[in-house]
Amino acid sequence: MPAIAWAIIAGIMAVQVVALHLMGRVWTCSCGTIRLWVGDMRSAELSQQLFDWYTASHIVHGILFYALLRLLLPRAPVLARLAVAVGIEAAWEIAENSSWVIEAYRKQALAAGYTGDSILNSLSDTLAMMTGFTLARLLPWKATVALVLALEIGVGYMVRDNLTLNILNFIHRFPAVEAWQMRAPR
Repeated sequence: MPAIAWAIIAGIMAVQVVALHLMGRVWTCSCGTIRLWVGDMRSAELSQQLFDWYTASHIVHGILFYALLRLLLPRAPVLARLAVAVGIEAAWEIAENSSWVIEAYRKQALAAGYTGDSILNSLSDTLAMMTGFTLARLLPWKATVALVLALEIGVGYMVRDNLTLNILNFIHRFPAVEAWQMRAPR
């Protein structure tokens, strides 16, 4: 069963790559270099390189997917639940790079110049989700909750954005939140 689950996970990620390629996403940053980290929220390389501040959000995705799938599919093997989580994350990565979602993000204060993810960044996001899923499986639940809070509060403090604010701004724009985010340090 483990070999089958890993083959399914690899297949889902291959579909993610092909879909993003067919959508016209670039493989790597058009800047011509591959960097481990981009910390400047206003950089054209954000969402183009391996890791950025939004990597933390994808780790949180994995933790949340683990908790949700453990509740919904308690008897399913953990690798089967991971495959489902990878499917959800890959579907989100494809949707996130659609014209409609890119335009919706551009209406947010910190994402005005967002052009979508590179394929490299999208795959890194999926691997970050898998990392979060694994951490949730291995850590005691209190440590996992503390990790989610640390990631959300830490990233929120550092760059005035995180998964919670991203979802909130995606559902409804709040002028006070946008004004606060625009005052973020560069």
